[in-house]
Amino acid sequence: MTSTSATERPAGSSGRAARPARPQPAPTGAGRRRTTFRARHALTILAFLAPAIVFVCWFTYLPMLQGARMAFLDYNLWDLTSTPFVGFDNFVKVLSDPVFPTVAGNTVLWVIGSLVPQFVIGFLIALALRQRFRFRGVYQALVFFPWAVSGFLIGMLFRWMFNAEFGVINDLLMKAHLISAPLPWLADPKLAMFAVIVANIWYGVTFFAIMILAALQSVPDEVLEAASLDGAGKARQLFSIVIPYISTTLFLTVLLRVIWIFNFPDIIWAMTGGGPANRTHIITTWMINFTQQGNYGTASAIGLIVVAVLFVFCAFYLFAMRKASR
Repeated sequence: MTSTSATERPAGSSGRAARPARPQPAPTGAGRRRTTFRARHALTILAFLAPAIVFVCWFTYLPMLQGARMAFLDYNLWDLTSTPFVGFDNFVKVLSDPVFPTVAGNTVLWVIGSLVPQFVIGFLIALALRQRFRFRGVYQALVFFPWAVSGFLIGMLFRWMFNAEFGVINDLLMKAHLISAPLPWLADPKLAMFAVIVANIWYGVTFFAIMILAALQSVPDEVLEAASLDGAGKARQLFSIVIPYISTTLFLTVLLRVIWIFNFPDIIWAMTGGGPANRTHIITTWMINFTQQGNYGTASAIGLIVVAVLFVFCAFYLFAMRKASR
């Protein structure tokens, strides 16, 4: 009986014969079905989104491109038989117009004069609504109500309130003995801008109150309680804890509001139409004025100028915000 030597055994750690490798199972149709299912799922989603995409492109982006194109044409609504290409002539016409400096100054005054009071008053309202008190929900509804109303309707409302003959503003001021005779708010070049800014302040306070109140809800009460136990007063808590905690929301809220106020002609158009003597014209109401005259080329040029100004402002603002947050 012969024995097999160790050198003659197949290689293996235990000296036993190594098992042949199991063949991998052939790929089934599950992977292919999964891939097909995902493709069909994506196509189904795309089919449902297609009407919305077409709608947005047709009614938003296509008019934007057409408007940008008209800025370089002599496009007059009353004579569409000839719309020649004029290059930058419309932009030169806008910037060299004697009314442009007045309009630009009015726009800056409109934005700053509306933004600062809106922010301060909205912040104070948000701080008050963060406290727990009876009927807080009712007060929140009353504060948020103006934001649900059309801006043009707000302008019509304040137009009646500032009416020189039977407006409630003059009546209240006379009963308080602050004035002796009714003031022509919307007819006086020195008072008209003040009147429209007051209306816009009342309308825009709600936006800041909503946004800041939502941000204040995220401030942990435990941090404020700990600061209070350490001897920090309400003012110290506000400037050292609350404002730094919600600073990002404050920056973005101010940015959005600047863009909206800059592009918000509704109240001015309803109250004064840009008058008297162009003293309440801002850049967007001036654009509407050219549109009503049928001069779409000049109006489109003003629109592109607005876009360029806002783009530059947003770039500098976001850069400053990023630098301040470091």
